[in-house]
Amino acid sequence: MKTFYTKLNTLLELVVFKHSIFALPFLFISMMVASKLETQSVWFGFKVLFLGIICAVSARNFAMAMNRFLDEDIDKDNPRCKDRPNISGKIDKKSMLSFIFFNAFVFVLASYFINTLAFVLSFPILLILGLYSTFKRFSSLAHLVLGFCLGLAPIAGSVIVLGKIELYSVILCLGVMFWTAGFDLLYSLQDMEYDKLKGLHSVPSKFGIKATLFASAFCHFLAVLFWLLFIWQAKLSFVAFFGVFVCAVILFFEQKIVRKNFAHIDRAFFTLNGYLSIIFLIFIWVDLIW
Repeated sequence: MKTFYTKLNTLLELVVFKHSIFALPFLFISMMVASKLETQSVWFGFKVLFLGIICAVSARNFAMAMNRFLDEDIDKDNPRCKDRPNISGKIDKKSMLSFIFFNAFVFVLASYFINTLAFVLSFPILLILGLYSTFKRFSSLAHLVLGFCLGLAPIAGSVIVLGKIELYSVILCLGVMFWTAGFDLLYSLQDMEYDKLKGLHSVPSKFGIKATLFASAFCHFLAVLFWLLFIWQAKLSFVAFFGVFVCAVILFFEQKIVRKNFAHIDRAFFTLNGYLSIIFLIFIWVDLIW
């Protein structure tokens, strides 16, 4: 039993489980808006909540574990990745593959119990989530592809509650996509020289620091615009607009922190973005029950 828990903790370390917080708030935002459209109430029920969380967590576990598995040949020589369980030898490939297939199965099974559209979409979604990390081997668009993967959360929220894809969820998806791409561009500055050595197509390795900082700031500008458009489309009020303003301020400081000292990239990436998604959720929730 002790061995099982040790291996489970190692697997959760592998996928950095605590960072599930990035996408979950946007899933809940979409589900609340969908419920409000359908029943005039923000509460969508315990069954939907449970299945939604199961889908979100299993999808992220699958994506992160697949990323680690496929990128092992790249990560093994990267000093920043030396403590990852698959690189340090704490977890073997057989366990990783078992974890990948288990989460894929859980995701599809949970989708089946939600509705037909969720079940049908579960297969192409797994394909996208499983292959997103390969894009950096041939395209600088990898940052946007990663953003789109997280942006699927709001679309999933609409599908889970309504059984269809509403326009508001697509707009919110684009906002999350550019938000994620913006902070991933900053994060990738840490590996600029290593990516050059490996011939990877990250924006920093191909276009340099200045271009990366500009692209990141522009992505965050677009994220704020799409969040504003989402609020207008969802017919929310001044509370939600103020929430976007707060998030815009957070993104401004994120950009400022990184520009001042690249050593603070981790703080900007993990801390500020974790706060941002939760703050966004709180403001939307307050607006919907106002």
